Formats: sequence, structure tokens, C-alpha cells
Amino acid sequence: MLFACLMSHTARAALPEYTLILKNHLFYPQVVDVPAGKKVRLVIENQDAEPEEFDSFDLNREKVLFPGRRTVIYVGPLEPGIYDFFGEFHPNQAKGQIRAVTEGQPDVD
Repeated sequence: MLFACLMSHTARAALPEYTLILKNHLFYPQVVDVPAGKKVRLVIENQDAEPEEFDSFDLNREKVLFPGRRTVIYVGPLEPGIYDFFGEFHPNQAKGQIRAVTEGQPDVD
């Protein structure tokens, strides 16, 4: 059982990790390129003084982002393409995209 726990921790550490910052109801960066076909770890840091909710119909994810805290969301593996996300409490401001790209093809239309 200890071996399984250690392997799980090692597998988690090997995932590609990307950081998003939420500040002034905006996500930075607004576009994140991730490798297609791989599971990735998104770390979202809410620097605002109020909560927000990360929401994505494309990614089938919904998570409350508490103020002053970091939240981890796992996504993928994703097919090449564009996946929109937004902040449910400020949908006209807090929005962005995850672009799953294949190696050697940085632009996805």
C-alpha cells in the first residue's frame, strides 16, 4: 500500500504544471498552451479579495477559487483544440482559453 501511495505521488509530480493568476477579476495569462494528449495540472492562484468560480463547459470543470488561496485542477488528456473557461461570478471579465497543441504546432484555430 505504501508503494502505491509513493507511485501516485511520483505520477502527480511528473505532470506538466501551468499556473493561472486571478487578479482584478481577470485571468493571467488569458491563453495557456498545453500539450495535447497529456493530463496537466492547473494551479490557479486567486489574488482577489473575493471568491470566484472557475467554470468550463468545454473541460467539464467547476471549482470555487477562494480568495488568497491556490487551487489545483487536473484536466486532460485533451484532443488538439481550444477549450474556453470563465469566472462564473464575473463572466464578462474573468475568461480565458486553454489551447491543447501538438508538438511543433503552436497555433490552434
